[in-house]
Amino acid sequence: MKEFELKYGCNPNQKPSRIFMRDGSELPIKVLNGKPGYINFLDAFNSYQLVKELKEALNLPAAASFKHVSPSGAAVGLPLTLELKKSYFVESIKNINDSPLACAYARARGTDRMSSFGDFIALSDICDEITAKLIKLEISDGVIAPGYSEKALEILKTKKNGSYNIIEIDPSYIPKAKETKDVYGITFEQGRNNYKIDESMLDDIVTKNKSLTSDAKRDLIIALITLKYTQSNSVCYAYDGQTVGVGAGQQSRIHCTRLAGTKADTWFLRLSPKVLNLKFKKEIIRPDRNNIIDGYINHNEEDVTVDGIWQKYFTEKPEYYTIEEQREYLDKITNVSLASDAFFPFSDNIIRAQKSGVKYVCEPGGSLRDDLVIEEANNRDMVMVFTHMRLFHH
Repeated sequence: MKEFELKYGCNPNQKPSRIFMRDGSELPIKVLNGKPGYINFLDAFNSYQLVKELKEALNLPAAASFKHVSPSGAAVGLPLTLELKKSYFVESIKNINDSPLACAYARARGTDRMSSFGDFIALSDICDEITAKLIKLEISDGVIAPGYSEKALEILKTKKNGSYNIIEIDPSYIPKAKETKDVYGITFEQGRNNYKIDESMLDDIVTKNKSLTSDAKRDLIIALITLKYTQSNSVCYAYDGQTVGVGAGQQSRIHCTRLAGTKADTWFLRLSPKVLNLKFKKEIIRPDRNNIIDGYINHNEEDVTVDGIWQKYFTEKPEYYTIEEQREYLDKITNVSLASDAFFPFSDNIIRAQKSGVKYVCEPGGSLRDDLVIEEANNRDMVMVFTHMRLFHH
């Protein structure tokens, strides 16, 4: 297949639309089911690069959940605790810990379940039956992987009344060293960002505290590779083998840190007893549960604890989750890792990061105020690494 015709581009008025290889060679993919669109393919190709690099860097199966050309979450295949299974709504998947790939996707989807609604999924390994069963439960647009077991493909083809997008990519495919794109009829050309992210990026520890644990190194690598494929400016929080908050596409660095930090706070609070013990009615489906939990934690438009409202969702009235209770819970969180795709220009980012339990920080360095940022990290006994490599992605 040398080209694939698309229904339209980013929007319905943008026709004609297709994907093809400029040199006339074969596309490195097969569409096994459905008819992916322009944005589907953008998400698929960006996300597959992410999981392929995670697998190469950490030697663990990896998965990503993408929406609008940025990851909602990414993770490697570590086993799930009972609390994570409950928080991610995967208790019904028997033997999920037997499939590291399924665990990776449960974690990636679980980073920010509201943002992952209708995601595009990337898997580093051949999709197995357990992973396919998990994917079938979620509202999703499609999946890309280097292959599918016979049973997994059978399961996935039943999604969306048989129209679910399933893409197989050649894992041996290597893109050309130069890449181009057109903006306003003008062609841009640059060298592909093939910079390898590994533990060697974490050698320059600039703080007094230099105790960088193996778990922290793993999580910082996950955060850095995630940022490599996140629309800039971006900041990523990671913990226990997965992202827990991704702040993408903000013009201000502190806004990235706040956005990602708020998502990380929500992720941790979803694991608190008050949330895990919410008594949902059986008929409340997964997407609605996510919205209700988000409202319960973040006190959004509808107070789900008041009379006349809680009865719609719960069998028992939940207690109001006060800001003071949440702060007490979050203050116990520690050992969170944070990465930034460019330097922190002000120390306010460090102050905000610690509120979400951040202990380990990596950023390129190079700001005129590096000394003030390092001083703030020292004041908070953080470990900070300068990577000396910017990771902008546009």
